[in-house]
Amino acid sequence: MIGEAIDGPSKLDQAREAVQAATQTVKETTQSVADAIEAGRQRGAPLDRLARWAREAPLHAVTVAFLLGVLLGRRRR
Repeated sequence: MIGEAIDGPSKLDQAREAVQAATQTVKETTQSVADAIEAGRQRGAPLDRLARWAREAPLHAVTVAFLLGVLLGRRRR
């Protein structure tokens, strides 16, 4: 019983540290993704060009997205 009492808090501390490490990893990953998206939205970057094209020709953009979805969906079967 004494060993169990000693292991209890240490397991709790290990769990707390694991949660803190996971939280930190999620924060860093989220920031990294946000930075990549922001970089892609800079004037002339691929996301900027894609967004501009979708605003100028929304029907064409939806058609292309649908066709890509069909092609990718069939490819995975």
